[in-house]
Amino acid sequence: MSEKKGIQLPFKKINYMLLIGGVVTVILGYLLMSGGGSADPNVFNGEELFSFRRITLAPLVILIGYIIVGAGIMYRSKK
Repeated sequence: MSEKKGIQLPFKKINYMLLIGGVVTVILGYLLMSGGGSADPNVFNGEELFSFRRITLAPLVILIGYIIVGAGIMYRSKK
């Protein structure tokens, strides 16, 4: 009669690790996309605003982060 019936969590540790890693990756992507402002509002710096980092790299990092989050939700351990 002393059986322990604990609460069954829907996710395992690996699921939470994937979710945290995905969220961190998404935040990193948004940080890569930020910036590009100018101290003088009359000056337009197109090279800084339309750089490879903001136009290509940051959206790819964000997309990879969302894929990792999806994988963390969908992953099922083999039991």
